Amino acid sequence: MAPQPVDPGGLRCPGCGRRSKPAEDALVCSACRAPLSYLPPERAPARGQLTGKGVWRYAPLLPDVPPVTLGEGGTPLVESLRVGPRLSLDLAYKVEGCNPSGSFKDRGTTVLVSALAKAGYRVVADDSSGNAGAALATYAARAGLAARLYVPKEASPRKLAQIRALGAELRTIAGPRERCTEAVFEDCAREQDLAYASHTLSPFFLAGLTSLAYELAEEQDWRSPEHLIVPAGGGGLFLGLVYGFLRMAEWGWVSHVPQVHLVQPAACAPLARAFVRGSTHPLPVVPGQTVAEGTRIASPERGTEVLAALRTVGGEARAVEDAQILRALQRLACEEGLWVEPTSGLAVAGLELLATEGVLQSGERVVVVLTGSGLKSP
Repeated sequence: MAPQPVDPGGLRCPGCGRRSKPAEDALVCSACRAPLSYLPPERAPARGQLTGKGVWRYAPLLPDVPPVTLGEGGTPLVESLRVGPRLSLDLAYKVEGCNPSGSFKDRGTTVLVSALAKAGYRVVADDSSGNAGAALATYAARAGLAARLYVPKEASPRKLAQIRALGAELRTIAGPRERCTEAVFEDCAREQDLAYASHTLSPFFLAGLTSLAYELAEEQDWRSPEHLIVPAGGGGLFLGLVYGFLRMAEWGWVSHVPQVHLVQPAACAPLARAFVRGSTHPLPVVPGQTVAEGTRIASPERGTEVLAALRTVGGEARAVEDAQILRALQRLACEEGLWVEPTSGLAVAGLELLATEGVLQSGERVVVVLTGSGLKSP
């Protein structure tokens, strides 16, 4: 039997505002082709009605699908012992590498795979530099689905080994990162039963990322920090945090929306370049090599949406050199005991840059999201 489309009752286009219909594509708006987003009910449940733990504690705020779960979410919020006092900040780190597959991508993947399993798909595919592929392989295995991943040849060997170990079919693609996207599109167009489980386009994946905002607010007694700092490639994590806090502010769960800042590698910074130059669209770049391989995305598909959200919450965008990333990683490991993948080092380097510039003020509460485990990278 051919897979049935997921009920998209809560899907809307952030570009033109149009609601999707059940027969329409669950990835992009049929009118303007912008990636769709999920909107939870306008009336949220009382906070006291939340039950369970992790991502699915916030099930009333997520798409209504039977969970395919491995206990993702509920990651540590670690208070800084040394870096914070040096910068005169009230600083903490959200350690997302403690998720089952080792990165924040599990938050989006648990919701996305749950939706595709409910729709009746048996084979799922995505293009990924590593973490999203590892997460899809993990949750597909849990759901009893076959997974096919399209990855660049230069992707981290440890991430590729993780994907293989989980039984997924791995297709390495030569050429730029965009060639992986082209390859998966081509195969999904040819194979009717192959579902494109896109972590960049899927509104279900993005919905799962909002759980990080809900979790951060709840573990701080429903108080928002003044600042959040995140690495950005496609910008999905950034959007998940912004949308989550905006909704909580509308519901009266938090008093204010934090300034959410994004950091990119100087070798590939289409969002940071656009922000600094006042552009509403990502600026074209020729991606160079960077240790922060997970953010090496020259043309982010939600880029216009990210830039609009960045300005809505008063955030900043910065680009940092690889030397800054590596120094930040070393300090974080030696001073805080936190070993993270190089992509996470973007946020730590950005923290120090924003503090030096005076964007972060003495005594302000700042949370830095550490996106993946150091075990992910050589």
